[in-house]
Amino acid sequence: MKLRDLALPTKEWETRMADGDDLFTKENIRAANKVLDSFMKNLTQDSGLTEKEIKKYVKQVTLKLNKLNEKYDYFIETLEREELCEYIMEAAGIAGLEFDGDITEEWREW
Repeated sequence: MKLRDLALPTKEWETRMADGDDLFTKENIRAANKVLDSFMKNLTQDSGLTEKEIKKYVKQVTLKLNKLNEKYDYFIETLEREELCEYIMEAAGIAGLEFDGDITEEWREW
């Protein structure tokens, strides 16, 4: 699988919002997409990223999501956390990071 093949977790959020889930707004989904797009852009900017660089980008995206979650009244709950962690870890793995366990846990507040 390639990075561009990963489906954004926010696609599921849009579906749940359309089905009446009031955790989500167009604004918080748009903000999350911006953060995740930046993460992907960082991972794809250079095919020769070191593990240290990939970890730096994982930390950045996690901290930005912490801020978004607080700003938008804690919309990242258990299901969303699982979806985001899976997405971030899968992307980091494709980019070349080897790890065990949840690589966002060290910085994650959601």
